[in-house]
Amino acid sequence: MGDEKVKLFGICGSPRKGATDYIVQEALRYAKEMYDVETEYFSAMGKKINFCIHCDYCIREKKGCVHNDDMQNVYEKLKWADALIIGTPVYQGMVSGQTKVIMDRCRAIAAQDIHFILNKPGAAIAVGGDRIGGQEPSIQAILNFYVINEAIPVGGGSFGANLGASFWSKDRGAEGAKEDEEGLKSMRKTINRLLKLALMIQKTKETL
Repeated sequence: MGDEKVKLFGICGSPRKGATDYIVQEALRYAKEMYDVETEYFSAMGKKINFCIHCDYCIREKKGCVHNDDMQNVYEKLKWADALIIGTPVYQGMVSGQTKVIMDRCRAIAAQDIHFILNKPGAAIAVGGDRIGGQEPSIQAILNFYVINEAIPVGGGSFGANLGASFWSKDRGAEGAKEDEEGLKSMRKTINRLLKLALMIQKTKETL
């Protein structure tokens, strides 16, 4: 048990291969470099993810969602993971539609197991084309998702990464994000806090 790796699941809510895709994968790479972790990655790009239509099938049947689409992969990895990262591009000052749908559709898994991410630490990453473009509200929306579903929201701490990882890509995709040194600092601080907490929780479980 003591040698078990922390399982880290990263979600990218971008419909394209750009800055957010690069940054979430870079966060996973950094986590593997610095900590003993096993990682999985899900990108919304090219995936079939239907809107939640609040039909209450999940509540009535307790068999998951009425939509049989690529969210099944997300459900399995959310159950598998010990720690979570959700990254979003900023669209109109808020999370992308894809990110919002992924969070909305978790109603179905919560209907089966309301504690599906109980006490799992979760971090947020937001990437905007403008320096002040909605990164903070987007991060807060993801942290709200964690709070509602009993996960533990994690920021990076004062002086550089208060609520999470925030990037300014200057609308230059992955290249722009790579050049954002302050953004990379915020990501590393956030991942450090995320993994240290996940390891602390893991050690507590082993002791118990």
